[in-house]
Amino acid sequence: MVAISYEDIIKAPKALLHDHLDGGLRPATIVELAAEADHELPTTDPDALGRWFAESANSGSLERYLETFAHTVAVMQTASALRRVARECALDLAADGVVYAEVRFAPEQHLERNLTLDEVVEAVVTGFREGSTLAGEAGTPIRVGTLLTAMRHAARSQEIAELAVRHRDTGVVGFDIAGAEAGFPPTRHLDAFEYLQRENFHFTIHAGEAFGLPSIWQAIQWCGADRLGHGVRIVDDITPGNPPVLGRLAAYVRDKRIPLELCPSSNVQTGAAASIADHPIGLLRDLRFRVTVNTDNRLMSGTSMSREMALLVEAFGYGWKELQWFTINAMKSAFIPFDERLRIIDEVIKPAYAELID
Repeated sequence: MVAISYEDIIKAPKALLHDHLDGGLRPATIVELAAEADHELPTTDPDALGRWFAESANSGSLERYLETFAHTVAVMQTASALRRVARECALDLAADGVVYAEVRFAPEQHLERNLTLDEVVEAVVTGFREGSTLAGEAGTPIRVGTLLTAMRHAARSQEIAELAVRHRDTGVVGFDIAGAEAGFPPTRHLDAFEYLQRENFHFTIHAGEAFGLPSIWQAIQWCGADRLGHGVRIVDDITPGNPPVLGRLAAYVRDKRIPLELCPSSNVQTGAAASIADHPIGLLRDLRFRVTVNTDNRLMSGTSMSREMALLVEAFGYGWKELQWFTINAMKSAFIPFDERLRIIDEVIKPAYAELID
């Protein structure tokens, strides 16, 4: 098999379902926006700041990890800042070969400068639209959908769900809840999930990253999640063997083709996997779960979609067929209409990978 180069992976079309807007800022942008907002940073040197984010995220200290987001969120409190961050996000993803992305953020965390929730969403959606237009003009077209996230420890999920539905025709394609799983089960937000189902709207739930099988079970069976944000702990319901034996929940997730938004580098940082080589993505892929590959927080993990795929190629010996499989899985699982998903698969992804595979 011909070795896959990193440069070729960048050129290959990729689809991304789990990426946080406040986890993917450019260090130089953080420095500039912090100066405008009079916000103090650990350092104002962009290169040093980028290293600080990565080192803090890898420190093993939850306090230091959370501090990284305190800095990014602090500089995302005006419409112009949100618009810029979203525009640059679209451009950065497109430059990395991402042709479809769903990027999520929590509107309730961007109200410190008196923006309304609707103004926050409008700024982000506008930024994504501007970035996508510029990327297309540069020859790297990308389609970006927005997910609105509610914080599971707060009490605004119904409000954020209604906000998402209100903006469904202007770029918002789905809803999410995030935050600490332990002590804050998704069932606390049943009203929001039931509302979204009545509105025929899509949603994913952060589950099975830190808390395990009960979180996954509640997300699916009580709340009706379309996808699982991370879901890596579904492996706890699989007994090793030849062949491995799936428990009832794991079998249900596989049989129903419920997508897993796996984020290899991030899962290692949070302790959900010991290393990339030990990541359950290998087993889950072999068992044909609906596995997708994602970045989670590009700044904190020092990563990109191309880097995540390159790490999997190195750890598991994957070739272009496997990378295409991950990519098509993601497009099949996207929250945009079926005809749009099919067009990207048939007109963008398959032709490009056919050349690479041949």
